[in-house]
Amino acid sequence: MSLRKNLRAELEAPAELRALGSGWIAGVLALALALGALFLVLVLRQSALLSTPELAGLRDSQWLRPGILVMMLTAFLLACLSLALRPQKLLGALAVVITLVASLWSSLPAAPDLTGGHNIYFGLDFFVLNVVFGGVLFVPLERLFPKRAEQPVFRTEWREDLLYYFISSMFVQIFAYTTFAPSNFILDAIRIDGLRAWVGHLPLLVQLLAIMVLTDFVQYWLHRAFHRVPFLWGFHAVHHSAKEMDWIAGARMHFFEIIILRAATATPAFVLGFSQEALQIYLLVVYVLSTLVHANLSWNFGWLERLLVTPRFHHWHHGIEKEAIDVNFAIHFPLFDKLFGTHHMPQERWPSGYGIKGHPVPQGYWKQFLHPFRRA
Repeated sequence: MSLRKNLRAELEAPAELRALGSGWIAGVLALALALGALFLVLVLRQSALLSTPELAGLRDSQWLRPGILVMMLTAFLLACLSLALRPQKLLGALAVVITLVASLWSSLPAAPDLTGGHNIYFGLDFFVLNVVFGGVLFVPLERLFPKRAEQPVFRTEWREDLLYYFISSMFVQIFAYTTFAPSNFILDAIRIDGLRAWVGHLPLLVQLLAIMVLTDFVQYWLHRAFHRVPFLWGFHAVHHSAKEMDWIAGARMHFFEIIILRAATATPAFVLGFSQEALQIYLLVVYVLSTLVHANLSWNFGWLERLLVTPRFHHWHHGIEKEAIDVNFAIHFPLFDKLFGTHHMPQERWPSGYGIKGHPVPQGYWKQFLHPFRRA
């Protein structure tokens, strides 16, 4: 078999070959840390091209280089442990090779700026931050409190969803431009400086709650339109094609749906003049909540399920049963589904499966990208 197939077989190894003491966990962690260190070395060597301006403070921090060194040392030690414990040496050996490449690359002379002075960048640092933050937070939780205990970390189609994460992070500049373009157009056309100043000086907590209510109202109706309008459903069906739910499943969104969704939901928040602090907190909150509601978690939130969107609420939105069709569109507050007749939360029940009946969406990123344009 090829290296790619061997690596996939190792990562998706049966449960008995992933047990504690088998060297699998050490090998996976070593490989993840090695790749993270390699990507961060690339970011430092081509910071103008591969890093987002919003993360400049993190990139220029005095702790980043020592942090990369710690990542490489930890990866090397874990790789050695995996090599000692595991009969199949691929994970450990690959982690050692990648760690050595990252170490050698970091010691090379400074590389020339590949942007040629143009204002173009890709968010490789944003991708590393997303995966590290989400993985460190949710992978242990999904192992400790799984809804589907038989579902492994590297479940079916994990590679496709990781690629969605990668692409949405790398093209962050395009998404930022298309997100802010409608707001900039509106603000150029109308003058509401007084209203914007008043909104921007509201208490921070009030601003955060107002942003969540406003964006959820807009996104509720847009989300509903993506389900009801056939042309839009072709894009949104890609998101619903996931047959298993976990922390990374929420990343599966069509490129053009991301553009439409972010522009429509961000426009009122930016036009009304909410403060940068409130907007930044909201972005963090919505990222964590979006990851949480897709996660493979069995948590029962009790009375809180009546107030906030939870994993069980959103899992029903992804359910494959007939009763799960076109329900639970809200992103933050189930109140909107209750008001507009789309709320569905059977007592103590979860969906029996996920996806779309008949599973019409093909597998693979590029096939899914073309799906909305090729479907009947």
